[in-house]
Amino acid sequence: MDIIKKELFAHPRGDIISHKKRALVIGATGATGAQLLSLLIESDNWDKITTITRKPVLNGENHKKLNQIVIDSFDNLNQTAESWLGHDSFFNCIGTTRKIAGGAKKFVDIEFGLSLKCAELASKANISNASVISAGGANANAWAVDWIHPLLYTKTIGMKEETLTKHFGFDNVSIFSQNLFKNLFVPSIPPSFHSTPSLGGAIKRIYNLRASAP
Repeated sequence: MDIIKKELFAHPRGDIISHKKRALVIGATGATGAQLLSLLIESDNWDKITTITRKPVLNGENHKKLNQIVIDSFDNLNQTAESWLGHDSFFNCIGTTRKIAGGAKKFVDIEFGLSLKCAELASKANISNASVISAGGANANAWAVDWIHPLLYTKTIGMKEETLTKHFGFDNVSIFSQNLFKNLFVPSIPPSFHSTPSLGGAIKRIYNLRASAP
């Protein structure tokens, strides 16, 4: 009987390791970020979702998967460094407008500056997969001036992409358009760098940075 009891409490192949993933989301109170958060919570592939926001997500409701961190200001983002540890994926859903931000400089400070800080924290926490919401035509090398917003927007969003593809060494980076977020949860996503028209344009580009490294 002792042997039977031991077998009931121990798997013959050893400890069972969960393959469910853990995500950290920035920008979860915005339209796209809130949609992503709902999908992550509903998906059986994810067992923990951490959000860092300035106001509560899910209208203040809680969920067993949700680790909700509310801070007064993103100027205090460094204080959340330990909360980034233990996650597989980082989702940057930061998004604002020039009007909401309060001018061209503040727009760039949020879209690029805050994104850069988040990428740094994710990299230091050894998060291997990173994703960012982008826009069509984003180009960090584009010519732009503050007083022509479409040009500034194109350049700034391109710089935002580069916070993941250029400044830090993530293994995998995905760049998404703002629509059709459900395509995040397709059974498989082709590895390596390419466009994916079959996914309805939701995924703009996928980089497998480790595979492409010399």
